[in-house]
Amino acid sequence: MHEPAYVGALDQGTTSTRFLILDRSGHVLSSAQQEHTQIYPQPGWLEHNPLEILERTRTVIDLAFQRSNLLPRDIAAIGITNQRETTVVWNRHTGAPVSNAIVWQDTRTADAVARYAASEGQDRFRAKTGLPLSTYFSALKLQWILDHCADARIDAERGDLLFGNMDSFLLWHLTGGPGSGIHATDVTNASRTQLMDLHTLDWDPGLLALFGIPRAMLPVIRSSSEVYGSLAVTALAGVPIAGILGDQQAALVGQACFRPGEAKNTYGTGCFLLMNTGEARVSHHGLLTTVAYRFGAQPACYALEGSIAITGALVQWLRDNLGILERSDQIESLASSVPDNGGVYFVPAFSGLYAPYWKDSARGLIVGLTRFTTRAHIARAALEATAFQTHDVLKAMEQDAGFPLTRLRTDGGMVGNELLMQFQADILQREVLRPAMRETTALGAAYAAGLAIGFYGSLDELTANWRIDKIWTPSMPTSDRDRLSRRWKKAVERSFDWLDDELHIRS
Repeated sequence: MHEPAYVGALDQGTTSTRFLILDRSGHVLSSAQQEHTQIYPQPGWLEHNPLEILERTRTVIDLAFQRSNLLPRDIAAIGITNQRETTVVWNRHTGAPVSNAIVWQDTRTADAVARYAASEGQDRFRAKTGLPLSTYFSALKLQWILDHCADARIDAERGDLLFGNMDSFLLWHLTGGPGSGIHATDVTNASRTQLMDLHTLDWDPGLLALFGIPRAMLPVIRSSSEVYGSLAVTALAGVPIAGILGDQQAALVGQACFRPGEAKNTYGTGCFLLMNTGEARVSHHGLLTTVAYRFGAQPACYALEGSIAITGALVQWLRDNLGILERSDQIESLASSVPDNGGVYFVPAFSGLYAPYWKDSARGLIVGLTRFTTRAHIARAALEATAFQTHDVLKAMEQDAGFPLTRLRTDGGMVGNELLMQFQADILQREVLRPAMRETTALGAAYAAGLAIGFYGSLDELTANWRIDKIWTPSMPTSDRDRLSRRWKKAVERSFDWLDDELHIRS
């Protein structure tokens, strides 16, 4: 009997879609990646074309498979990991979206946040969902689509429309679409909608009624590791899809953070610090409680999460909007050309501030500018902003957890930046670790799929795969760290409530 030696991982991210084929040890045999268009209809809005992403998905699966020189039977299963909260509504009969997807960073629902928070506060749903009221999550984006797209609410109440984050949209299409597509999601993605009860792991009838969302639109909530169906399209038709994890939870699994207290920080478009907490725990210091993973019929595992909206996206902004860089990878050499930030601090609150502040009305600012300031100082301040924001989240996480984190596991596109990683260790006053396998998000999806079909036998096997590539240790004098942190806090507070007057007038 032929034993498959590989697993696949579809990583559908905010800026691109990738497909990787990995061996049992987590090494990448082949991969393919394509970017998709970022659509900005007006300030604060960000959309994606779901059909463009679907086309890119099919393309990268086929490209990576062609490059591997394997047969479909050599691949045991594939897992899906995805940008979370990004909201898609499509017709169950045609598969056509009713609009562009509303991306997780989009802030068009700020008025609705203010309206729902007016009577009982921003935390009115936190005990049930683990989440504060924010433009970040899916529920209000879905409500906006139903209220603003022609006939959408009528069609939804008639049962003609389906909702999902990108995992559900891709799963449905990849398993056959109209007539045979599987309409499901996993508990990690469902926990980001603000519609799921953290305790029952099911859609909450009261929240559906409050937000005016027909239950028939919603996918079935399943575990993160089970066989959902088989690919009906692409060169891998017939291969089972057996794992789904939101991208940050996938990175937690890929980093083998299976014990309570273990944490990782992913440096991507945004930054996401997650700590395994085992049993559910609602944060009291501005963090999210989210489902970390659920493997098969085992109980769900939970995590505290600190979400930062803009980190790697800030480097792209310097490149695309200001022209300070020609390529994103030039930022380290430019920032390293000056010994410090020259007194400049950059608060990238382009979509408001997420954890631990949750200020939808904050906006980005650069402070401390003088005639001495150069583009190199601005570049350095942009990198440092990522480390400062991570520090803010980590302090809140330690307060919730009741114990300090001694080491921080890192992953994501920015961890190759040596300047950033050293500054991160200095500001945290803790060791920062980079794993040998940096594609931890894809790895987590592959692990979930492999566990479901017996390709992997246990979590211990996954833990044994984890290896350290490099450790950064803090070397900055305490007085310098305290001065930098104090000025950063001052800059952050300047960004608060920039849009308060406008929100009050509109609401």
